[in-house]
Amino acid sequence: MNLNLINSLGINKKEKDTKVVVAMSGGVDSSTVAALMKKEGYKVIGVTLKLYDDLKSPLKKKKQCCAGQDIMDAKRVSNQLNIDHKILYYQKKFKSDVIDNFVESYIAGETPIPCVQCNQTVKFRDLYNFSKELKADALITGHYVEVMHLNGISEMYRAKDHERDQSYFLFNTSQDQLNFLRFPLGKLTKKETREIAKKLKLNVADKPDSQDICFVPNGDYASVIKKFKPESFRKGNIKDLSNKIIGEHEGIINFTIGQRKGIKVANNEALYVIKIIPDTNEIIVGPKSELGIDVINLRNLNQLCSNIEIYNPNLFVKVRSTGKLLKAKVEINNNKTANVKLEKKEFGISPGQACVFYSKNKIGDKVLGGGWIDNNYK
Repeated sequence: MNLNLINSLGINKKEKDTKVVVAMSGGVDSSTVAALMKKEGYKVIGVTLKLYDDLKSPLKKKKQCCAGQDIMDAKRVSNQLNIDHKILYYQKKFKSDVIDNFVESYIAGETPIPCVQCNQTVKFRDLYNFSKELKADALITGHYVEVMHLNGISEMYRAKDHERDQSYFLFNTSQDQLNFLRFPLGKLTKKETREIAKKLKLNVADKPDSQDICFVPNGDYASVIKKFKPESFRKGNIKDLSNKIIGEHEGIINFTIGQRKGIKVANNEALYVIKIIPDTNEIIVGPKSELGIDVINLRNLNQLCSNIEIYNPNLFVKVRSTGKLLKAKVEINNNKTANVKLEKKEFGISPGQACVFYSKNKIGDKVLGGGWIDNNYK
């Protein structure tokens, strides 16, 4: 292989002969990535996913992603850059793989993360396959994460900007997908990305970041569940840790582990949701001290490395997207499940969230994989 031909994406071709698909959401990150690829001379195809039908409500103007305005913004940026732009209508796929999963997870007493499901399915499965059909050399996104490619093996690391790092949401990515994916923003901060967008005169340079889950405008997830499963709103008992009934709730989907507001039970000490029991439609509440756990059970494990790496003494886990790295030990089982032992108790860990494994080395914080939090015990 002639090393002089390796381009900035690590592909053994000249830029003008390298076809890349850029996932364009209409935001500043993906638009900047498309502009950088065009500037470097790559053959760029912008692709935008229409994932859900716009809500017929003023809420659609809120800071969401994948809304109608975002598709128009992606189209405008593509026209400005003079690149091909395609819209893929994935509403049915998204409903089946993401929204339905979200609803069922809440009904089961969990707190789901639809962004992980979205990346795992319509983005890094269906868009990956579409890019392959176009005979593209790489699929490029605006995620803040670093991936090192060496001898056919790709390793994922936390982004330089830990405040923007999205590796937690990508733990379910496969090795084949990582080999094909590229993340140009991994070494940048959000501020630097916006500065680049302004220099390139992109009309989305000052566009606010999406804040809500795209199909949950204004954070009102209960309304989404009510739309698809209105029968899930069943009244039930609120109990204390001694199994005494102390109140009534309007539906378990209104609660998450660690929640304090909305319990509506008078008590001398602040009460928190300790456990959600869907089989009996009950909410168990207690003091904050009862939220601390140090053992976590995981299901549907995805490994990006061997067991040896996961068993190393320098292992950390992340149990929520905005959480810190926690020192831990992991025991891998044969059925894609695992048990995690935290060095110190952590509060408010909820089933349905992800537990992602990291190890620290001289390059940075390497992602080793992870799984879905199934149930917890002390």
